[in-house]
Amino acid sequence: MATGMCIGMCLGVALSTTGLFSMSYGASFGMLIGMVVGMCINSQKLSTVDNFWEFIFSRIDLLKKYFCIGTMLIVIKKSDAKIFFVLILNLEGSVEKININEIAKLAGVSRATVSRYLNNGYVSEEKRNIIAKVIEDTGYIPSAQARILRTKKSKLIGVIIPKLDSQSISREILGINEALSKEGYQIILADTFNNEHKELEYLKVLQNNQVDGIILIATVFTKQHKKLLQELSIPVVIVGQYLKGYSCIYNDDYNAAKDITKELIKDNRKNPGYIGVNLDDESAGSGRYNGYIDAIKEYGIDINKNNMKIAKFNMEDGYLKTKELFLENPNIDALFCATDNIAVGAMQYLKECGKKIPEDISIVGFGHTNISKVVEPKLTTVHFHYKTSGIEAANIIMNMIENGDKIIRDIKMGYEIIVQESTN
Repeated sequence: MATGMCIGMCLGVALSTTGLFSMSYGASFGMLIGMVVGMCINSQKLSTVDNFWEFIFSRIDLLKKYFCIGTMLIVIKKSDAKIFFVLILNLEGSVEKININEIAKLAGVSRATVSRYLNNGYVSEEKRNIIAKVIEDTGYIPSAQARILRTKKSKLIGVIIPKLDSQSISREILGINEALSKEGYQIILADTFNNEHKELEYLKVLQNNQVDGIILIATVFTKQHKKLLQELSIPVVIVGQYLKGYSCIYNDDYNAAKDITKELIKDNRKNPGYIGVNLDDESAGSGRYNGYIDAIKEYGIDINKNNMKIAKFNMEDGYLKTKELFLENPNIDALFCATDNIAVGAMQYLKECGKKIPEDISIVGFGHTNISKVVEPKLTTVHFHYKTSGIEAANIIMNMIENGDKIIRDIKMGYEIIVQESTN
C-alpha cells in the first residue's frame, strides 16, 4: 500500500503542473488513489505496465466505490508510457452530497442529522453512535474543501482573546463554543497575551484563512484597530467593549463600579484607595474608574490621586501596587480593585502587614472568579454574565453569516453585586 500511495502522490503532483489542481490537492488526491491501487496490488501481482493499466481499468468500480464520486479516466499514449488523470466531476455538489445521503440512508436518519454530526452539532447519543458505526464501516471521509465550494462557508469562526488563562475569558469562550457547536461551527482561538499589536495581526491572519466571521474580545481600540476593522470583508462581533458602528456585547462597568464602591465605603470609610488597570481599556479601565470616582463624590469624599495606582491584570501586580500604595499612605481604610486577581494579591500583602479584613480595611474586586469564593475572607465582587455574553455574540455572528443580517446590535449586559466577607 505504501508503494501505491507514493506512486499516487507523484502522479497527483504531476497532475498539478497542468493547472487543473493545486499541488496540495493533486498530491492528496493522488495519495488516496494510490491507497486504493496499493490495496489492489496487494491482492494480485502485476508484472508489466500494460498489465497494471488493464488491472486499474478493470477496477474502476472499486475506485468509484471508495471515492463515491463520478470519475473519468483519460488515457494518453505517449511512446510506451501511459498516463491517466482522475478528474473530479461536479465539485460543487456530488462529493459530499452523495456520501451524506448514503450515510443517512444506512443509518436510518435524516441528511441534516448526518450534517450536524459531521460538523460537531447536536445529535443524540443514540444516533451519534449509529452514524459513527456506519462511517467506520464505510470508510467515509468528509470533504471540507467540497463543503466550502458548495456553501461558500467554512463553518469556522475566529475568536481573538486577550488572555486564555483568564476565568472571565474562559467563560466567554465556553458560551461562544456552546452556541456555535450546536449549529456545526468550530472556533479558532487566537491568544494575544494582552498585546494590542497582536490583535491587529490576528485580524489580518484570520480574514486570510477562510473564517466566516470574527469574534473579537477586545482590549483597546486604536486608530489602527478602527481602520482595519473597516477594511474587513467578513462579519465581526465585539465582546467586552463598545465600538460605534459594530455589533457589541459589553458589560455595564460604570454602574457596577459605582454600586460596588458604595458597598465598599458605606460604613463610614473616609480614606479609600484605588488599584485599577490601563485607562485606555474603556471598560475595565476608564469605565470602572469613572464609576468609582462618581461614587466617592456622592459620599462627599475628596479625590486623592495619591491613593490611586494602575496595575496589570494579575495577583503579582496587585500585591506590588498595594505595597506601593500603603508605603505612601498607610491610613487607607478601603480598597477598590478593578479585578479579583488584583484584589487577591492586595489581600496577601495586607495580611502580611497585619491588617484585618474587613475590620481595618474593606476590599472589593470584579469578576466573581473561583478564587473570590475560596480566599479568606471571601471577596465581595461583581458578577458579570460572561458565558451569556459569549452565547449572545455567537448567535449574532451566526445570524450575520447565515441571513446576511446587517443590523447593528448593541447589548449592554447586567450584573450582580456579590456581597461577601471582605466588606462589613
